[in-house]
Amino acid sequence: MKLFASAAETRARFSLTAFLRRYGTLVGFILIVLFFWIQRPQTFMTIPNWVNISRQMSILGVVAFAMTIVMVTGDFDLSVGAMASLVGIVAGTTFQSGGSVASAVTLGLLVGAVGGLLNGVLVAAVGISAFVATLGTLTVFRGLALYISGGASIYGRTIPAEFSSFGRGTIALGRIGETDLVLPNLTILAFITLVLVFIVLNFTIVGRRLYAIGGNMEAARFGGIRIRRLRLLSFVISGLGAAVAGLMLFSRLSTAHPTQGEGLMLQAIAAVFLGMTLSEESQPNVIGTLIGVLILGVLANGLTQMQIDTYIQQISTGVIIILAVTLSSLSQQQGHFGRWLRRLFRQSPADSS
Repeated sequence: MKLFASAAETRARFSLTAFLRRYGTLVGFILIVLFFWIQRPQTFMTIPNWVNISRQMSILGVVAFAMTIVMVTGDFDLSVGAMASLVGIVAGTTFQSGGSVASAVTLGLLVGAVGGLLNGVLVAAVGISAFVATLGTLTVFRGLALYISGGASIYGRTIPAEFSSFGRGTIALGRIGETDLVLPNLTILAFITLVLVFIVLNFTIVGRRLYAIGGNMEAARFGGIRIRRLRLLSFVISGLGAAVAGLMLFSRLSTAHPTQGEGLMLQAIAAVFLGMTLSEESQPNVIGTLIGVLILGVLANGLTQMQIDTYIQQISTGVIIILAVTLSSLSQQQGHFGRWLRRLFRQSPADSS
């Protein structure tokens, strides 16, 4: 009986472990796609279905891409779902008051920016932990949405047709065989957000400084980085992302409800966590977040096609979060993820500007 593994076997085992830690999320995504392709060969791997997936996940994508910027700095934003709901209600009441599409959109974006600014002040200036601060503002935003709407949905003739049609509209790209190739407006908006966040994080000084803050805040401070200002900016961007998502959701459904965006928060966190496993240092990155969004979208779409109960989808989302956090922790227990997780739940002193 062989009691000890050879050096070659040990190296191979460690190489396989390292590969799974680095690319496990991507491999998981491919396996999920193959599974549903086998289960539903006639309907899953089709152009219309993938167009539908992109439309369904575009709203989550906008929230998750903006959330990535906040999590790069080592912070957290639990309020994005409630903010999306509040913005939808604000836009709906603007329409009820006779406001135009431009005024409703502008006011909604302003509400998102102000909400993000509030989160940033509480976290970066006051020194409250991001978890506690955004949990508090989540409750505030939810309460405001319920108060303004009276707990009722906003829909009907007061919503301009051009606003409602945008969320369901598409741009024709041609035909492939007998299939019309179209691109939903919401998918285009999510793609634009993805590109902007990718450029900011990877090709600008601001992005490098955001990563420096998330990697080692003390070192970033001694390096002359304006930590307070950049953390505050990241929360404003997150608030704007939630506002855009709220407007997209309102436009797609032609209905604004005071709680309709609350599911976005958990899914956005799951998507960013999944993306963190694709980085050597377990850092948030927007391309990884995109893979996380696609995993959630494909999973929801495939389970729906298989007529699996929606409660099972919620369970699967929770399991995905646990697996993503576990993979990130195993990948770099003493690196960025470890520092990020430790700082998440403790109160941090106000950072110098």
